Amino acid sequence: MTVSIDDPLQRLSELVRSERGALVAIARAEGLTPEEALECVQDALCTFLTREREGDAGQADWALASIKRMVRNAARNFRRLHFRQRPHDSIDPLREPGGQALDAETLYARAEDVVRLRLCVAELCSIQRSVVLLRLLEEKSGEDVATLLGLSRGHVDVLVHRAKAALRDCMQASP
Repeated sequence: MTVSIDDPLQRLSELVRSERGALVAIARAEGLTPEEALECVQDALCTFLTREREGDAGQADWALASIKRMVRNAARNFRRLHFRQRPHDSIDPLREPGGQALDAETLYARAEDVVRLRLCVAELCSIQRSVVLLRLLEEKSGEDVATLLGLSRGHVDVLVHRAKAALRDCMQASP
């Protein structure tokens, strides 16, 4: 059986083959092993193929953007199901990631950012401040934070979302 180039499934297959490295990299950036990342890519493709689509599968840009979004969501769900935090890069304030020493201007700018962020956190209401400290800085799970503060998991998620938005606005408004 020959497949014409106008076949949407064939075009999707070619798109995925050409972008498989980028798709796996998305899942790897979420902290998954190579095997887990490949599983998430496959899961995302199955979801994409079985889902009612809003656009035409033949449109490469729309299809690739949708698949990337699904891979990212599948990777995050995989991490949540296995109770794993996203790995963080270690931060050495005096060095660039490449190992080069930072100049005084850059160090000073980073110090100013840290001070501004601390001031912005201090402006949050007490419950948001507590959730930010527990959830984001101490990296406790949402369930643990909810239990500690006597809140529901959904309420903790809403508080984190609102606190992030408030911190982003505060940091952008600061000179």
